[in-house]
Amino acid sequence: MGVATVVTLGLVAVLVSLFSSGTPEARWTGAVGALPAASSPTAAGSAAPSATTPATGSPTVSPTTTCGPWGCEQQRRLAAAENLIKTRPGYLGIVVRDRQTGAVWRAGSADHVMWTSSTIKLAMATSLLERSRTGEVTLDATARQQIAAMFRVSDNDAADALWKRYGADGLVPRFQQVYGMTGLTFVPGFARYWGFLKCSAEDLQRLMSYVLDKLNPADRDYIMGAMRQVGAIQQWGVWAAGPAQRPGTKDGWSIESDPGGKHWCTSTVGFAGPDARYVVAVMYHLPPGSGTIDAGVHAVSDLVATVFGAPTPAPVTVPDPSTGL
Repeated sequence: MGVATVVTLGLVAVLVSLFSSGTPEARWTGAVGALPAASSPTAAGSAAPSATTPATGSPTVSPTTTCGPWGCEQQRRLAAAENLIKTRPGYLGIVVRDRQTGAVWRAGSADHVMWTSSTIKLAMATSLLERSRTGEVTLDATARQQIAAMFRVSDNDAADALWKRYGADGLVPRFQQVYGMTGLTFVPGFARYWGFLKCSAEDLQRLMSYVLDKLNPADRDYIMGAMRQVGAIQQWGVWAAGPAQRPGTKDGWSIESDPGGKHWCTSTVGFAGPDARYVVAVMYHLPPGSGTIDAGVHAVSDLVATVFGAPTPAPVTVPDPSTGL
C-alpha cells in the first residue's frame, strides 16, 4: 500500500469519526428570534407551543438540532410574525417567554421604550394586592371594586382614585425594583402621573412573569381570572391567541405626544396556553399623523394570532377612539 493511499484512508477515518460522534452543531443556542412550537388549532381546541413537533409515522424532530428551541412548526410561525412586523411602520415589538422551559423569543422593537398607556394598571393592581396582604395598606370594598374595574374595562377614573389614595408616584420604585421594570420611566416634561409613563415590551414581560411566578397564589389567581374575563373594550391583543389558549390580557391604547407630533400607541400584556405557560407582551408606537387606533389594535392582535397559529385578521373589538384621548 502506497503512502498516498494510507493518507487518504486516514482522512476518511477521521471524517467518519467526526460525523458519527453524536455532537451536532448548536445552531440555535442563544438565538434571538426563536419561539415555542405550537401545534395547529383544531375544532376541538389547540395545544400551546411545544418543544417538539411529532408527525405521524415519522420521528420526532429535535428542536435543538434542527429548528431551534421552539421546534419546526412554531419556528415557521415566528418567521411569519417577524415578516409581519417588517410591514408595519413605526416601532412594533414583541416578547414571548415560555415559563416551562425558560426560552424567550423577541422581535422588532422589543427594547424600545414607549408609552405604557393603561398596561401600567397591571402593575398598580399587583402592588396594591401585595401591599394589602402584608398589611402595609388596607383595601376596602371601594378600592377592590376600582381594581376590578381597571381590569374589566380599563377604567381611568378608578386608576386615578387608586393612584392618589395609595402613594401616587411613590408606587413606581416598586414597579422598577421588584417587578423588574427597569426601563420604566416618567416622560420628561409631563406630570409624574400613571398616564405619563414609558417602558418597553421587555419590561411588561417581566411584570407579567412576576405576577405568574412570584405573586401570592391567591392574588395571582385573582389577577389571572380578571384578565381572562375582560370586557369587550379589551378583547384584542393577547386575546387574539384564541379561546383554546385561555388567554388573559391587559391592554393599553392612547394618543400621545412625542417629537414629530401626536400618534397612537397600542399595547398588550398577558398570558396564553395551558397553565398560562406563555407570557406575551407587545407594544406599538405608530408614526405621527399616519396611524389609527384600528391599525394599532389589528397590528398587535394579528401579531399575537400569528405566533399562536390563530386566524388573521384576528376577530377583535376596536375601542372607540374617544377612549384613548
